[in-house]
Amino acid sequence: MADADVSLLQRFFEENPEYHLAIDGTAPGPNAAQEEFESLPPNGWRFDKKWLLRFADAEGRMVGMADLLENLFVDGVWHIGLFVIATRLHGTGRAWYDALEAWLRAQGCTWVRLGVVAGNARAERFWEKCGYREVRQRLAVPMGRKHNDVRVMVKPLAGGSLREYLSAVARDRPDAR
Repeated sequence: MADADVSLLQRFFEENPEYHLAIDGTAPGPNAAQEEFESLPPNGWRFDKKWLLRFADAEGRMVGMADLLENLFVDGVWHIGLFVIATRLHGTGRAWYDALEAWLRAQGCTWVRLGVVAGNARAERFWEKCGYREVRQRLAVPMGRKHNDVRVMVKPLAGGSLREYLSAVARDRPDAR
């Protein structure tokens, strides 16, 4: 997506508020899309590029989105910051995710990393079924009006063991602070 797509993303968020309600505790505000475009990881986090991808149906209507960070912490590790599929299409998210994963592989991604809110059972099951494994938890992470515990999960796209991943990304070691 480009800056010109802010209004399209805002409309998508407003038509599909479930993520924001569950995670932030409120419906998406009037600047939710602009904030998504502008949000970056904390200072000191190395990454090469932020991507906002739009998923469209056969008629070109927006039906989902993903927020990604390329080469987070080390080369080859990509982070999914947000993956939202339109409410009316819940249950079809795996097909959209599989397309995203194929795209990530084509970009040279070797590991995918994400955080899922503990207790968001539907999302936890989804990511586990997609092959993600928890490497650690972060407690009381501020998100909107809430503080959520977050399960940091990873998946290899080019082989490799969790030991290799944790050797490369010290922040995700279970004993890291």
